Amino acid sequence: MFDWTDLRYFLELHRTGRLNLAARRAGVDQTTVARRVQALERSVGTQLFDHTTAGYRLTEAGLKLLPHAEAMESTGIAIEEEIAGRDYAISGLVRIGATEGLGSYFLAQRLPEFNERLPDVEVDLISLPRFVNLSNREADIAIGQERPLSGRIVASKLTDYVLKLYAAPGYLARHAPITARKDLDGHAFVTYVDDLIYTKELRYLDSVCRAPRLALNSTSILAQYYAAIAGAGLAILPAFLVPAESGLEAVLEGEVQLTRSYWISARSEMIKLARVRAAWDFLKELVEREQDVMMGRAASALQAAGQP
Repeated sequence: MFDWTDLRYFLELHRTGRLNLAARRAGVDQTTVARRVQALERSVGTQLFDHTTAGYRLTEAGLKLLPHAEAMESTGIAIEEEIAGRDYAISGLVRIGATEGLGSYFLAQRLPEFNERLPDVEVDLISLPRFVNLSNREADIAIGQERPLSGRIVASKLTDYVLKLYAAPGYLARHAPITARKDLDGHAFVTYVDDLIYTKELRYLDSVCRAPRLALNSTSILAQYYAAIAGAGLAILPAFLVPAESGLEAVLEGEVQLTRSYWISARSEMIKLARVRAAWDFLKELVEREQDVMMGRAASALQAAGQP
């Protein structure tokens, strides 16, 4: 029979991937983490981690143990919060995964507010030009353009957002005026690499222009944004990604406007954790407050305060 407390070190090593980080979060030294994880492995009779150059990664046996360890963690927190009737200090690590533009631009500027509210909660922000995989435990909370349809996942629509067609003044000055959608034919466009588009929700160029000239393609929405600023061509970008100070101008604003949605999701056993639920609630509150930004109607409070 193993020591239940060893599961704490097992979870911290899984979430951080490194002994020094797991030790820091657990408030012990690295030797203690290594010793307790090894004791757990001896108790269950199998190796739970592979030690690679990229850090510690769960073996197949470790992946099987993980949901049980997380469920026990959830139960322990429930005892503290509900049965014992105590005020439980929300603390620990929350990993939030989001698509690149939303994560690197929108959330990165606003998550410090969450840090101020809950200073004992550490946040990992994972911003990737693809979906974040909850099943592989890449994050506790994931935000993407499609609703997950499989697995033990809790999902909710987070918000709609608007995309518009943008171009730099220099680009527009070098080309004939664009006064109607038909004028877009033959124009240079900055867009996604077609065969690497990770969701059908990003396949919108054909609905905007019948015969675009592809000038520069990138898997990164931020790369597309900066290429558009440099005058490489027209780009379809989320309105929340384009502040007034970018210099980009909306093209055919009354005619070309696309609406897409973000979905927020978490594994059912993780949403029960106080720190994960707090982050979930903050994200929902944040986008509700910033609807004008998401829908391209107004500058955000950050921009009004002079921040980018």
